[in-house]
Amino acid sequence: MKLTLNRIDGLKCPEGKRDMLVFDDEQRGLGVRVTASGGKTYLAQYGWHGQKRRIPLGSCSALSLAKARDAVRAIMGDVASGIDPATERKKAKAHEALTLAALLSDWQALHLAGKRPSYAAEAVRALRNAFSRYLDLPAADLDRARCVKAIDKLARNGHAAMAARTAAYGKAAYGWAVKRGALSENPFVNLPVAPTAKRERVLSDDELAATWRATDGPGPFNGIVRLLLLTGQRRDEVAGMTWAKLAADFSTWTIPASRAKNGTTHIVPLSAPAQDLLRVVPRFGAHKADGFAQSGLELVFPGLRGPFNGWGKAKAALDAKSGVTSWRLHDLRRSVATGLQRLGVRLEVTEQVLNHVSGSRAGIVGIYQRHDFANGKCAALEAWGSHVEAIVEGRTPESNVLKLHA
Repeated sequence: MKLTLNRIDGLKCPEGKRDMLVFDDEQRGLGVRVTASGGKTYLAQYGWHGQKRRIPLGSCSALSLAKARDAVRAIMGDVASGIDPATERKKAKAHEALTLAALLSDWQALHLAGKRPSYAAEAVRALRNAFSRYLDLPAADLDRARCVKAIDKLARNGHAAMAARTAAYGKAAYGWAVKRGALSENPFVNLPVAPTAKRERVLSDDELAATWRATDGPGPFNGIVRLLLLTGQRRDEVAGMTWAKLAADFSTWTIPASRAKNGTTHIVPLSAPAQDLLRVVPRFGAHKADGFAQSGLELVFPGLRGPFNGWGKAKAALDAKSGVTSWRLHDLRRSVATGLQRLGVRLEVTEQVLNHVSGSRAGIVGIYQRHDFANGKCAALEAWGSHVEAIVEGRTPESNVLKLHA
């Protein structure tokens, strides 16, 4: 039957049947499906390697007969060229279904769950912020040009280091999706990321003393800053400190592998000033959030809802009060390392204090050098604590050089 509008209008499904198909004599493969309820839709039917396949085209009331014939003609042309239209449509639907937001959500739940909570949260946050315009669009639509534009914007706004990290996060997320077959390309591969200037800021003794005095009040941020200054550990590690990981006598603090940046359990000897600091910190009870929700561990320096996170405002207030500017909290770690060097601490001991696995502990040396320099670490941090006390009190440190033994 050659389909016409009048003939289509007159089509009725035989009584007792759910639907019927009528094909056009003019355009091979064009059919009309008529349902028992009276609905009528166009479809395309073709053969693919011995199998019959059908693709719905739309309602007969919404699509003209001429356009339906054109659509079928295009489909049959693809088939003749060796393209399976049904498969291509499935790919297109999958492409539209996997939005950037969905990709990041899956990456966080299925892959980042095994990573450090702080890394997982920062990676997803950075990508969501940098590509907020594209979250509801297909992940595959985020091409190289858009990636470069977003990364360059961060660099131009003075965030070159964040630009480099965001590019690395994107490469990791898309690489994971490509390996799973969810995407075919990774637009973050070999992005032209601007080089970041290596930070070399080291606070002087006067600046360290001013910073200490400016954190004399109560509150988690003040405690975190002082402990950073005394131990040289990483900001997120100190912010994530729990009472359960402190020795009963406050002599040591254990950073579990799951919280350490390098994934290695780290025991930090606590100097007398650090112990005195911790003994007066109020203990409010369990604070559960982020990586602490499952274990229910009590945070030593809690924020309002879990770990402390008001870094920007607190740091700005500290700068104003102390008069020390143009520095970051991470610079305290470099300052401690430099201070230990001035005290004569051996490089291997300093790296153990900082929980580094590079430098003298890298490669084959790191495999066989298992000695943790426990005594040396304890002596080094005790000497550094005494040094901090002296500069805060305005005294001349007793000795500029300390002889330490492993």
